[in-house]
Amino acid sequence: MIDKDDLRAAINSGLLSEKQASDLATLALARQSSASDLAPGDEPFELFRGFNEVFIIIGLFILGIGWYSVATLALGDQIVDLKRYAIGVTLAGAIVIWLLSEYFVRRRRMIGPASTLAIMFVVNATSGFFAYFAEPFMIGQGNLESVPLPLFLGLVALLIYWWRFRVPFAMAILAIGFFAVTMVFTASKGGEINEFRDLFLLSAGGPFAWITLILGIIVFAIAMLFDMSDPHRVTRRSTNGFWLHVVAAPALINTIGLTLLNQDTTLSTLGLFVVLAVFAVIAIIIDRRSFLITAIGYVVTVAITVLDGDGVALTVLVLGATMLFLGAFWEKIRARTLRVLPARFPLHRLPPSHV
Repeated sequence: MIDKDDLRAAINSGLLSEKQASDLATLALARQSSASDLAPGDEPFELFRGFNEVFIIIGLFILGIGWYSVATLALGDQIVDLKRYAIGVTLAGAIVIWLLSEYFVRRRRMIGPASTLAIMFVVNATSGFFAYFAEPFMIGQGNLESVPLPLFLGLVALLIYWWRFRVPFAMAILAIGFFAVTMVFTASKGGEINEFRDLFLLSAGGPFAWITLILGIIVFAIAMLFDMSDPHRVTRRSTNGFWLHVVAAPALINTIGLTLLNQDTTLSTLGLFVVLAVFAVIAIIIDRRSFLITAIGYVVTVAITVLDGDGVALTVLVLGATMLFLGAFWEKIRARTLRVLPARFPLHRLPPSHV
């Protein structure tokens, strides 16, 4: 680790200028995070680094509200081309957000403000595309044909933003956004969602649950590509994978779990627990706890739906004990699981076991 004495020596020897030394010190400090203090095998997770980032996040939200308010007041009662005005405001907002991102994301490498700016960028872009392409009257009549295009263009804009700034949280927004675009497009072509559960119930008869399942598999595959490119989890690629897993796990488990739970038979309930166990094994192998967090919700759902009051209490008790057991011995369980995998399994592309 380079310290201040090393930097002073580099300046005195002419190896670095004072500005270069200052920039290097800033970069080194920015790269330090709570992940550096994690025990071997622990999964890095960080939403913001210090209260100064929280302060900046609040400032960004207030700035966004002020920007929207000023843009609305400036319009007033003037008779103007609303579409052109909205595009102008959107472009100006995109420029401001981009410049802020250059400072807070690329230069300061802040985590919380980076996620906030990604949200602001996609909301700003999608709002502008909606104002230009969407047909409010048609939407009011239940015709959604004008909705998918602005949604899709907003996601394309976010993808460009991610390409420049590599904000991991943008991956979650992109995954959820493409899920929404696909669902809205399907609905605009005649698909009908009678209940929210139709998005996950394969037996509902519509295409929505199958779309959820397929997109969940695709998102999981992309997440694994990120994870396998950074098995030691030292770069933002693994953080991209983390946020994609957060989206993929509910899509997969909810679809399979709700479909089995809806059959309301002993065999389907047993099958549900088998599926949850499989997902738990997958989570242990790839060293991602997000799958288990989603599975836990379904265990509770099964307990409340299928069992009586005493059964619910017992299930929750066992669940809590299981979580504590996994949390305490996760690495040992994972090490033993990895040992029984076949030799051709690409263990070198997965996080190493530290036991």
